[in-house]
Amino acid sequence: MKSEPSAATRQRLTTLAKLHGTREVAQVLGHSTRTIERWIADATPVPALLAPALDSFYGVWPTEVPDTSGSYRFVDLFAGIGGIRLGLERAGAECVFTSEWDKFAVKTYMANHDSRHQVLGDINSVDAADVPDHDILAAGFPCQPFSLAGVSKKNSLGRDHGFLDKTQGTLFFNVAELIDKKRPKAFLLENVKNLISHDKGRTFAVIKEVLEKDLGYSIQYKVVDAKGFVPQHRERIYIIGFESSVEWDWSLIEPHKRIGEVGQILHSEYNPLEADLPYIDTDSGAVADRYVLSDKLWSYLQRYAEKHRLAGNGFGYGLVEPGNTTRTLSARYHKDGSEILVSRGPRDNPRRLTPRECARLMGFPDTFRIPVSDTQAYRQFGNSVVVPVIESLATQMVQHLDILTMKNGLAEAS
Repeated sequence: MKSEPSAATRQRLTTLAKLHGTREVAQVLGHSTRTIERWIADATPVPALLAPALDSFYGVWPTEVPDTSGSYRFVDLFAGIGGIRLGLERAGAECVFTSEWDKFAVKTYMANHDSRHQVLGDINSVDAADVPDHDILAAGFPCQPFSLAGVSKKNSLGRDHGFLDKTQGTLFFNVAELIDKKRPKAFLLENVKNLISHDKGRTFAVIKEVLEKDLGYSIQYKVVDAKGFVPQHRERIYIIGFESSVEWDWSLIEPHKRIGEVGQILHSEYNPLEADLPYIDTDSGAVADRYVLSDKLWSYLQRYAEKHRLAGNGFGYGLVEPGNTTRTLSARYHKDGSEILVSRGPRDNPRRLTPRECARLMGFPDTFRIPVSDTQAYRQFGNSVVVPVIESLATQMVQHLDILTMKNGLAEAS
């Protein structure tokens, strides 16, 4: 059995490593980072003299990081149906403001989120003064080309806030302006992976310069594939920003519970759930015929795929079996469903995913209501985020905010 003093020293060492970084603590104590990591992981006993050494170098220090996650407030911009909101709320944060212009998306959003605030429309009409103070700004902003014409001339006139000139007329401008005026402790931005290469990299270069140089935030970014969380190959870039530098670790972005195969999100013919009922034939248990491709559409897709195969191209439909991972669900899925077709065997035409299956493929719970037409639902889920990816990102963000809050409290107390 471990002694209480040893456990307390290990907890204290863990806290110091979070606050200062394992490398710095190792240097101060005169040990390797590997040794520090083994003490923290309880792989080797903590030396009895470690506690006095910590006192000598760091003085009196708290033994644990306080849980302040419930106090973090966030705003949900370009909210869609609230996928980012779900992930942040699962990490313990509270939504205090929402902006979304599409009336059908708002209908779904309002059916699922207990908003004590009004969902405002076009972000171009939102005044920063009407946005409450918040700790985290979240936005899945659309990618638009930036016009750099005239920037040099305007800068030569000594104008403030360079991002106003660089990004005016784009939706990223609204995000940057709100960050500038409200100064959140952190932000979470999401976009398509091609944002990095858009316009030969110039678009992302502007975004990075604005966030880091003009607004003064420390940022981390990476393209994350959701196939580690759900059975869908879906790559999106995530940009994480903090007012202060943090030891962000992308290797910690991992699922709490992974859904590995597409069969896990499909309707069951033998044991249907309540969420399945609107999409199945209740007599047979099979998915309703309206989701099965017609002979005409299935023949067209096969001819189209064969044409491109002979031409050496990779275009065509994506047929999946229960053990597979799907292609990326897109907003155009309602047109023919060609990117993700569920096999019904060699003799039967394949079918589309139902809206409920699309919701599951994006990591939404079965309690999530779908109050719109199938066409709108396909568009909404195709435009949304994979919820468990956001939850994993948000969980680490909240942990870093806890640490920064603790640091600030200690600085004020000293």
